[in-house]
Amino acid sequence: MREKLTAGEGGPQSGSYAPKLTIRSRRNAQRIAVEIEDNGPGIPDAIRDKVLQPFFTTKRGTQGTGLGLSITHDIVKAHRGDLNIKTNGSSGATFIIGLPAETQK
Repeated sequence: MREKLTAGEGGPQSGSYAPKLTIRSRRNAQRIAVEIEDNGPGIPDAIRDKVLQPFFTTKRGTQGTGLGLSITHDIVKAHRGDLNIKTNGSSGATFIIGLPAETQK
């Protein structure tokens, strides 16, 4: 979202882009779902499968290590869950974390 705010269409000079992060949760008898949605630049299809790999980053130099999503994915899997990504072209992405609703005995 920071990248979309500071460069290109709807940048700070135009005042038309307002970053927005939405978090939703829901539960049924079997699953708990947490959705994290933004209105940033989205994730191109060409790299969508790579963003969960360790050390993959689109940032330059020292801006990031590319471990955050990989570690998150590993934690979710360790809890018998899944992490899915939906992208809306250039108008954002949604990360959906699904976890079992029951506790393990």
